[in-house]
Amino acid sequence: MKMKWWQVGSLGIQHVLAMYAGAIVVPLIVGGALHLTSEQLTYLVAIDLLTCGIATFLQAWKNKWFGIGLPVMLGCTFTAVGPMIAIGGQYGMPAVYGAILCAGAVVVLISPYFGKLRTLFPPVVTGSVVTIIGLTLIPAAVNNMAGGQGAKDFGDPANLALSFGVLALIILLYRCLQDSSARSLFCLAWQPERLPRP
Repeated sequence: MKMKWWQVGSLGIQHVLAMYAGAIVVPLIVGGALHLTSEQLTYLVAIDLLTCGIATFLQAWKNKWFGIGLPVMLGCTFTAVGPMIAIGGQYGMPAVYGAILCAGAVVVLISPYFGKLRTLFPPVVTGSVVTIIGLTLIPAAVNNMAGGQGAKDFGDPANLALSFGVLALIILLYRCLQDSSARSLFCLAWQPERLPRP
């Protein structure tokens, strides 16, 4: 299908925005739960975006060993948020990095055989996993809605009104916009408590 340059550019920007929001939310949640400083959090987001970029290049480059040859941008998985917070809370960030490297090595080793196991993961199984991931993120979301753990105005009605207002706006726009535009709406939900306050 031949597309015009402005269509390709528009879809590319939407793809980047959707990937960017998903990529930075994971380090923000993990860093917030582990009480990292602003400098450490900046480093965590930067290294996350760098590795997402490297993974995207490897995925887009099709060859004999890896890659699918399609312009697919890779981001973070929310699957690892709970384990990273648990490991980091008990052993610190170096242990989190080590666990990620070990898990990556295991994934590389089992990847040739994993496609054959796909029949063991019907939609009911994958849907249950996604639901469990969402349920484990609820405490972090509620803390952020109330203003952030340890904030002086934690639970202030203004924080809750802002959170529910953003949620209502996203739902409204999602219902009104076309599918391709609606996919990048969760960029609006980036943690408002990290914005400077008057």
